[in-house]
Amino acid sequence: MTTTTLSDQEQILIVDDDPSLLRLLGIRLAAAGYQVSSAENAKQALGMLKSLQPQLVISDLRMDGMDGMALFEKIRLSYPNLPVIIMTAHGTIPDAINATKQGVFSFLTKPFESQELLDTVEQAIRLQPHTHLSQHQTGNEQWRESIISRSAIMSALLQQAKQVAKSDFSLLIQSQSGTGKELLAKAIHQASDRCDKPFTAINCAAIPEQLLESELFGHKKGAFTGAEKNHIGLFEATNGGTLFLDEVGDMPMSFQVKLLRALQEKEIRPLGSTDSVKVDVRIISATHQNLQKAIVNQTFREDLYYRLNVVELELPPLADRREDIPLLAQHFLAQSKKQSNHQVKGFSKEAMELLISAPWPGNIRQLQNIVEQSIALSSESMISEAQIRNALRDKTAQLPSFQEARDHFERDYLAKLLNITAGNVSQAAKIAQRNRTEFYKLLNKHHLNAEAFREEKAD
Repeated sequence: MTTTTLSDQEQILIVDDDPSLLRLLGIRLAAAGYQVSSAENAKQALGMLKSLQPQLVISDLRMDGMDGMALFEKIRLSYPNLPVIIMTAHGTIPDAINATKQGVFSFLTKPFESQELLDTVEQAIRLQPHTHLSQHQTGNEQWRESIISRSAIMSALLQQAKQVAKSDFSLLIQSQSGTGKELLAKAIHQASDRCDKPFTAINCAAIPEQLLESELFGHKKGAFTGAEKNHIGLFEATNGGTLFLDEVGDMPMSFQVKLLRALQEKEIRPLGSTDSVKVDVRIISATHQNLQKAIVNQTFREDLYYRLNVVELELPPLADRREDIPLLAQHFLAQSKKQSNHQVKGFSKEAMELLISAPWPGNIRQLQNIVEQSIALSSESMISEAQIRNALRDKTAQLPSFQEARDHFERDYLAKLLNITAGNVSQAAKIAQRNRTEFYKLLNKHHLNAEAFREEKAD
């Protein structure tokens, strides 16, 4: 066994029973900046995997004892995300097809050019997740085990998140929809001193205004029609823990002042009660909206903004952390295997390249949908580029979030009212069964100008 250490980056394990070829391949790869280890047979290679944790295995197909495909099968059982390149001097088209169908990353026929080898190695490492980075979340890293990433931008964010987790400061997570805001909030809770207490999440945009106060503060029996028994609100139920307010930017203005008071006084008053209840809750909130712009538009209270935004964390969109796409895609593939009996083993090189280069307006949520749809419709062992391309074109694979769909409906509804009434706000508000002040706030929220509809009607 030999090892050449010229890089702290990618580790490659070469397996071949020909010592001269092992030496030649080691020289070529080390010269390209890789850290190279070698094994003279498959059994020796399997013994090295656990301690070596390579990012790639290159193996000869024909070897004494266990051959390259048998080695690949063993590797796949313990390290399903680890890419394997098979070399052979006896390469045939059926061999190559069979190997790639079973999940081998690539198939090189000897003799091959140095550049062909280096291009294939570079693709394998770039397109596949680094197994050891995603598997060994132990010790003091368990708090973030649900966050799958190897990108530098996420590493910096998680370091900052861990640092502020130990405090009781309120946090605001700013990001696009579908980026995993709740996962980050849960990770922060796990890293905090409140980790043994409840973590509770609520989507402020998904609950009607009249129910939001009851959900958060609770109510007494008879407080309103339908209140048939006492109800403990989430503040009280989460006492000692962390309360995650998702899409806080969509919280009704009328309730914002009540939330501000609860945060300032550290107490809540259930609906229908005359008594206040002391609560000890750490608040993490999140939004895809620009709250500073919302303050200017008078749809979000400035005093509440500063109460929630003691520390702000910006969660990057998937397009800014593309190196995480292979990790995430393999994770969703593994998840689907647990939920069904499908035989899909991986992604073709072309499919993974397409996943990495796609725009991802729906971020991680959209990526998960694309992967799951491709798996469900796949009849082969490897997901192809064509399947990914079809899924990306399929509008059902890019379903908007509930909030996005509601905003779209709300804007269309308001525009239709203004068009019907020729921009008469009083008449439109009456049809919508809203007072003029509230109706104007809705128009401002969606940047609709009633005057423009009067002009259109006049034309």
